[in-house]
Amino acid sequence: MEQPFFLPRDYFTTEELVDLTQSLIRIPSHKDTPGQERDIAHFIHHFLQQHHIESVLHPVIDERSNVIARVMGNGTGRSLMFNGHTDTVLPYNMTVDPYAAEIKNGCIFGRGAVDMKGALACFMMTLIMMRRSGFVPGGDVIFTGVIGEEGKSEGTEYVVKSDIRADAAVVGEPSDYEYAVGHRGLEWFDVIIRGKASHSGRPDKGVNAIEHAMTFIQRVKQDLYPILKEKYDEYTGESVMNFGTITGGTEQSTVADRCIIRLDRRYIPGETKDSVMAEYQEIIDRLQAEDNTFKAEIRVTPESLLELYHPPLITSVNEPIVSAVRESIRDVIHREPTITRGIGWSDAALLKTYANIPTVVFGPGDLSLAHTEEEHIAIDDLVNGVDIYARLVQHFTTLPPEE
Repeated sequence: MEQPFFLPRDYFTTEELVDLTQSLIRIPSHKDTPGQERDIAHFIHHFLQQHHIESVLHPVIDERSNVIARVMGNGTGRSLMFNGHTDTVLPYNMTVDPYAAEIKNGCIFGRGAVDMKGALACFMMTLIMMRRSGFVPGGDVIFTGVIGEEGKSEGTEYVVKSDIRADAAVVGEPSDYEYAVGHRGLEWFDVIIRGKASHSGRPDKGVNAIEHAMTFIQRVKQDLYPILKEKYDEYTGESVMNFGTITGGTEQSTVADRCIIRLDRRYIPGETKDSVMAEYQEIIDRLQAEDNTFKAEIRVTPESLLELYHPPLITSVNEPIVSAVRESIRDVIHREPTITRGIGWSDAALLKTYANIPTVVFGPGDLSLAHTEEEHIAIDDLVNGVDIYARLVQHFTTLPPEE
């Protein structure tokens, strides 16, 4: 007999959701925190267990663990994964106390409020509501609270290399009541330019790596920028790049014998890590052919990844999870939600590319507030987020399994 759907707001209060979000924000989990995500992972694990949710800590690196929780289904429907990262960026120059989780004007302020401890709280509350209501999903609902998304994505890389699988997934990056079926891939590259040191009084005896770096940058702007402007995908937007940092030389009185340019490349479906890397290699090759003193090499920035590269996300709009997400958002906001192309890179691409799990990005809050000096999330967005996730569970897990 088919179960009636439960109404999410009958099974949680705004106050307990706010308290949970505040508790998560008050636990620092950036890269300079001892143990980084250790304390927040233990908090999430114990909180879920206290509410009768099956939860396991999976050590990934040193003291840093993923939290894998599950509400078992009855085997009649499809399984759904909720994926959210437990780390944050550093507080930088925040103008509010990053860990006070202060409430002002209907919003909770603090580092990670919107990216993405708010979504974590919504995921957790959704699992708890299922227990309270007695609703048994057709397929398992799996929560993966993962480490390292702001770094090397160690947590989700662990998931895709494991036997943890689902018929579909939702990644809780903030999307402001829109949803994403695609986003650009992301790789970081180092262009290492080698010169020859000499005294600055005799610069003709040396080869200035900084000057050659300037030449490389100008040639990229001249030759590659126009090509990038022609590259576009309907669901991810344009192919773009950014020169992020440049470092070189040892002192003002010495001709620089080394310079490193670090760049960020966002690429679209149809491009790969190798193809975009080759674009820069072609420019290096041309410059070396023109000037035999020009010496450079390109590599992937070593600290940017473990093993898996960061491809674009592209999930077909015809996937059932896409319809289920759209319907769930529409049920709550009473209008047709739109597809966003403004999502940055996320772990969704790893789930889709390497585990073949159709994945959609949807989460509470405004992405433009992530990493900011006054990062915050509206309480109304949290409440609506739980409502949407709970409806999604009911829409998706009651679909019959794929044959």
